[in-house]
Parts: sequence; C-alpha cells; structure tokens
Amino acid sequence: MPEGRLKSRTFRRIKKKLPGGKTVLHYKKRQPSRAKCGKCGSILKGVEIAQPKKIQKMTKTKKRPERPFGGVLCSKCLREKTKKEARV
Repeated sequence: MPEGRLKSRTFRRIKKKLPGGKTVLHYKKRQPSRAKCGKCGSILKGVEIAQPKKIQKMTKTKKRPERPFGGVLCSKCLREKTKKEARV
C-alpha cells in the first residue's frame, strides 16, 4: 500500500522491473503543461517547461522571449496587435 501522499494523481505511476524479475511502482512528479498564448491558445515558443521551483531559479532570458508581451502572446497575435495599434 502506498503512502498517503503518493495516493493522489499528482504523481505519475511508473512500473519498473527489477533484476530479480519483481515489478515495483515508482512515483514521479508530472511534467507541467506548455505555456499557451493568452489570445488564441496556441503553444508559446521560447518558454521553458519546468516545475515552478525550477522556473524561479532560471535566468530571466530562459523564462520568456525578450519582446513586448513575451511569454503571454504568440508571435502571430502580437503581430496582429501591433498592426491594429499602428492603424489607430
């Protein structure tokens, strides 16, 4: 029986086969989902996928691209937004 904290689906269950032929369960943290655009919902490029603790330790340039709305909007939506602002 697993420990109480391992019963939730926060952890992935991986079956590992040991050299003696016995199969055991290993519990691993799930990988977080990719960052998505705030407007269209497409996956953002240039944004790392990691646990929040690891993201805190990363440098600013690795967290998101160096442009306006970097890490929030995709390049397509940003292009549309700047065109719209230029016309107004």
